[in-house]
Amino acid sequence: MAVVSNGTTLIDNGALDAGVPTGSLILLSTQTASASATIDFTSGIDSTYDSYVFKFINIHPATQNVNFQFQVDTGTNTNYNQTITSTSFRAYHFEGDLNAVLEYLTAHDQAQGTSFQNLNYIGNDNDMCAVGELKLFNPSSTTYVKHFIARSQFYGDGGGQDLSEDWFTAGYVNTTTAITRVRFKMSSGNIDDGIIKMYGVA
Repeated sequence: MAVVSNGTTLIDNGALDAGVPTGSLILLSTQTASASATIDFTSGIDSTYDSYVFKFINIHPATQNVNFQFQVDTGTNTNYNQTITSTSFRAYHFEGDLNAVLEYLTAHDQAQGTSFQNLNYIGNDNDMCAVGELKLFNPSSTTYVKHFIARSQFYGDGGGQDLSEDWFTAGYVNTTTAITRVRFKMSSGNIDDGIIKMYGVA
């Protein structure tokens, strides 16, 4: 039995249900940082899946107050300088309740830029880290640009005040060439610790 979008109930032999995508996440790769300059995913991004999800867990920088970033590339290229147009905003709240803000982040968007895209801003106190995910849609398309959506939560340092920050980033990589590589890094210094997992969406 299945229910279609207008609420109609259908009785079938299971063929309809079997043809509906489940959206299951298939773990393809796991990488663990250890004073790593970059974390690169250079295989497994192909036409097997229409979209990919990168989950980053307990990302901790070696340097205080730096941006966790990503970029992509095509084929066997390793310049990681594809053209990006993006948007970014955040909500944050200080531990001491001093301030709570929702704001657009002009300094962290790009307009046909080729820089690494910022995903969050992390302090490096021993207990500070970031978690979140990056979704990359249809990277193997040779017709359309490549859209991405990211969301991060992190424990950071807001000018001497510890805070919780929820950061939203989205945009597109302005190329119709298939994307085959994704790189993560800090804007300065190494990724001291953390795990990044890559999933295909079935």
